[in-house]
Amino acid sequence: MTDLSHFPVTQKWPAAHADRIQLYSLPTPNGVKVSIMLEETGLAYEPHLVNFETGDQTSPEFLSLNPNNKIPAIIDPNGPDGKPLALFESGAILIYLAEKSGQLLPADAAGRYETIQWLMFQMGGIGPMFGQLGFFHKFAGKDYEDKRPRDRYVAESKRLLGVLNGHLATRRWLAGDQYTIADIATFPWVRNLIGFYQAGDLVGIADFPHVTRALEAFVARPAVARGLEIPQRA
Repeated sequence: MTDLSHFPVTQKWPAAHADRIQLYSLPTPNGVKVSIMLEETGLAYEPHLVNFETGDQTSPEFLSLNPNNKIPAIIDPNGPDGKPLALFESGAILIYLAEKSGQLLPADAAGRYETIQWLMFQMGGIGPMFGQLGFFHKFAGKDYEDKRPRDRYVAESKRLLGVLNGHLATRRWLAGDQYTIADIATFPWVRNLIGFYQAGDLVGIADFPHVTRALEAFVARPAVARGLEIPQRA
């Protein structure tokens, strides 16, 4: 039987199924990347809710897994060479799970690096910029009289949506006709921008029809629908 007791995080979130991948997360755009990936691949896993409202992410147990106190993070009890592997950063986890499962990352070198290229585009641009726009539009930033910070992120978000729209004009998904981890990384953020952040009109989302077409195809996938709700909020 697999023993994960040497990972301090399991003291706060005990593993009922220690032979499964342990997911520590919250259903945010970054968090659902991994739950969607796990649902798409069919890998066995056990989700644990990291509750930001109670400061779970800054607990010593969680920091022992991710010193950067961000979700998601995983422990794979059957990692490389059969040894447990702890991993954080959503992009790194997506690549790892793709390689472990042999799914959602092209086998050929050119396709693989094109996919990773768009994954990095999400991590370096889409996520940070959409997140800042959300702060200045919906949360505390909306009270700032100076709207220049908000407008800066509106302009950059529009630019990034334009990049996505132009690219998707000639292909079904970001890496071509094949659905990949690049799409799993990107479209939760587009969905969040329009939905949770309520910034669709602000960025003129109707001007990016290829993005919205791909988003609709993404959310229609059964594994995506399930993954968007995992872990369930208390």
